[in-house]
Amino acid sequence: MAVDYAGPRRARTRARRVEAGAEAFVRNFDWILVGAIAALVGYGLHLVAGITRDDVAGSPDYYLFRQGIYAVAGGIAMLGASLLDPDHFRRYWRQLYAVCLLLLVLVIPLGTELRGSQRWLGVGSLSFQPSELGKLLLILSVGGFLAERARRVGEVKTVLGAIGLTAIPTLLVFVQPDIGTSLVYGAALAAMLFVAGTRWLHVTVLVTTIAFSAALVVWLLPSVGVDVLEPYQRDRLTAFVDRESDPQGASYNVQQSILAVGAGGLRGRGVDNSTQTNLDYLPEHATDFAFASLAEQRGFVGAAVLLLLYLLVVWRGLRVVTYASGPYSAIVASGIVFALLFQVFVNVGMTMGIAPVTGIPLPFVSVGGSSLVTNLLGIGVLQAIHARGRRR
Repeated sequence: MAVDYAGPRRARTRARRVEAGAEAFVRNFDWILVGAIAALVGYGLHLVAGITRDDVAGSPDYYLFRQGIYAVAGGIAMLGASLLDPDHFRRYWRQLYAVCLLLLVLVIPLGTELRGSQRWLGVGSLSFQPSELGKLLLILSVGGFLAERARRVGEVKTVLGAIGLTAIPTLLVFVQPDIGTSLVYGAALAAMLFVAGTRWLHVTVLVTTIAFSAALVVWLLPSVGVDVLEPYQRDRLTAFVDRESDPQGASYNVQQSILAVGAGGLRGRGVDNSTQTNLDYLPEHATDFAFASLAEQRGFVGAAVLLLLYLLVVWRGLRVVTYASGPYSAIVASGIVFALLFQVFVNVGMTMGIAPVTGIPLPFVSVGGSSLVTNLLGIGVLQAIHARGRRR
């Protein structure tokens, strides 16, 4: 009889171990980060409802419904990513890098052009922006490259290798053209090199090279008749330097954005009285200039709530870096967090005229599925790193 019950006893023991392991894994989640992201996504949907209410005649909830679907899909993706061991990404970083390049290359012959940029791939009735997912894929890939060479990260060869890996997808994004996203790629690389332990001399050389390249593209080459930027991109940079140069043209968006931010005051005009947003004086108010619409409708208080939520997410993300169980997890976590912080800083800055208009969306708020789902995927990777770091 003992033999007959041995099998069921072993099965029950295994089931208890699995259940105990699952409970321990869930306990090791950063629940403050989970709550912050839930609040951020919920607040973003609330803002989208007000910002886009008058965008589609007869359907005030059109964009809210679509954004809600993206939020649910992103939440599922975040949960799935949190259950995966980051070590799998480290092992297969070459394959992830190949997928990143493939998606960006496919945009060239198959991409859909919109507003002068060819950044989207059509999937049925939906459009997908590979450069958004490329941010996360590049971080996971370059993180694997640096982790494999953790003991040689101080060598010039390793630094140049990481720069070379990042340069190819960055150039593919730049020619779409999409300066903003290419800048995010570079910012993520700088953070990962810093956390990996790159020498300050190498970091200084990298920053100097980036600054010189920017000057070459923006001023030096155009001065000799070689235009690298599209005309509208050149006009945006000119408008940033001198907003009064073309108030009805290149600088119109920024002027209207600053006006909207200032009109919000302390508590905002409310949804009904926000003329800049409701009457379309502020272009791209649901995407690039979502923060300006928020400031007009909700005022300083509403904008402060959003920025504090971002601050909470960044703080918990930096905390994940300290919990990382190895070099790869720490490098990847730093890249994800700094890329998010960089996007927030540039987007908010351009709406107030302290940064050039680059087309970077406001994370978790701007209308668009690619950005929202990718950012939630990145949070899932952070949760996976945190849970396994605490458990070990």
